[in-house]
Amino acid sequence: MLAIRTMAAAAVVMAGLGFGPAAAAERPAPETVLREWYGLVLELVRHTPTYSPPVASRAFAYLGVAAFEASVAVGEGDLVSLAGQVQALGPLPAPPPDAALDAAVVVQATVAAAARELFGNTGPTGQRALKLVEAKLAASVADGLPAATVTASTDYGRAIAAHVLAWSADDGGAVIDNMGFPADFALGDGPGRWKPTSTFDQQQRPLLPRWGENRTFAMPSGATCDLPPPPDYSDDPASRFFIEAKEVYDARVQLSDEHRAIARFWSDDPMLSPTPPGHWISIALQLLEQDGAGLDRHAEVMAKLGITLADAFIGCWHEKFRYDLVRPVTVIRRMIDPKWEPLLITPPFPEYPSGHSTQSGAAAEVLTALFGENRAFTDRTHEDDGLPARSFPSLWAAAEEAGISRLYGGIHFRAAIDLGLDQGRCIGAYAAALRTRK
Repeated sequence: MLAIRTMAAAAVVMAGLGFGPAAAAERPAPETVLREWYGLVLELVRHTPTYSPPVASRAFAYLGVAAFEASVAVGEGDLVSLAGQVQALGPLPAPPPDAALDAAVVVQATVAAAARELFGNTGPTGQRALKLVEAKLAASVADGLPAATVTASTDYGRAIAAHVLAWSADDGGAVIDNMGFPADFALGDGPGRWKPTSTFDQQQRPLLPRWGENRTFAMPSGATCDLPPPPDYSDDPASRFFIEAKEVYDARVQLSDEHRAIARFWSDDPMLSPTPPGHWISIALQLLEQDGAGLDRHAEVMAKLGITLADAFIGCWHEKFRYDLVRPVTVIRRMIDPKWEPLLITPPFPEYPSGHSTQSGAAAEVLTALFGENRAFTDRTHEDDGLPARSFPSLWAAAEEAGISRLYGGIHFRAAIDLGLDQGRCIGAYAAALRTRK
């Protein structure tokens, strides 16, 4: 099982406690260093208020690319750089001539520098966690190495991180104002357009309405994997729109224990979980741990998955604000039952397509290409939160369950789920096609 809260990172983040017992004397392998950082990052996502799912996906993408390029730089396996393949990433700095580089030190320095920047706005406890993890890992990877090797490797890792972070600065998502709720955004008119579903003053505007304009990674633009329109808004009981609304209403009224468990398992609420993209990062880490994977495999998987998750939220948000569709809770209270309540909290942005479906479809497409068509697995992401593990015969089975969970939760119509999965498959194909090996 993946211990998301590795090295007492959760205790550090959540309670400001110490960093646990001293590390073992043995130097950690580079892949262990990478896993430790992802363990902390998943907790930082959970505890950093501005890290909504789109913002979290962006951080996972840049962190994954930085770790991948560090692995390429130290000659790990037969990896090849993503420079020139993903949007606007230029050639990485060349390694210092005649310097002896250590893979674990390079990876540690790269990811530490990237994480410090990507999570620079986390709270005081998170900042302490970042410093403690960096200090402990830096000491452990340097143990027994010549000082010149440690210095050269550290400097080079930081240079790689600086290159990736400079590339990230002008992608459109680097600065989040007002926690992502721009006060100057005008709401659409008409009964079929999105209306605020929260009583919070801040959420009377939608979350990150311009995110779909951000620079993508593997796919050409946010508009690349566009979708047909959702069913036309209608209060006619014979219309497809009303039928889909009635399906959501009935699912809530007739909710079974199994459907309730599915909705809760995939809820992945911000500030209460590592968010939906973090859930798929966790799944990938569990698969890698089961396989006993080395650094090259970890770097390849986390880069491609991070890239497709980020592209998925850009593509999904592009379509959400193109169609600006009203949420089920608004429609059902208007047309069917004014006292109806969804199981899950309705997120503060338009309905179509489902972000869970788009990002899960993209993740399943990439991970299936990496791990195989019928890779069965048990997902233990939420065991520490008291939610039992769930088992799946394939990655696509998990993606489909993640999608339908939003109908059981009362926050998405059927079309948003089904077509969101289709959009995810399209987006995932671009990341899956990236050349990562010679």
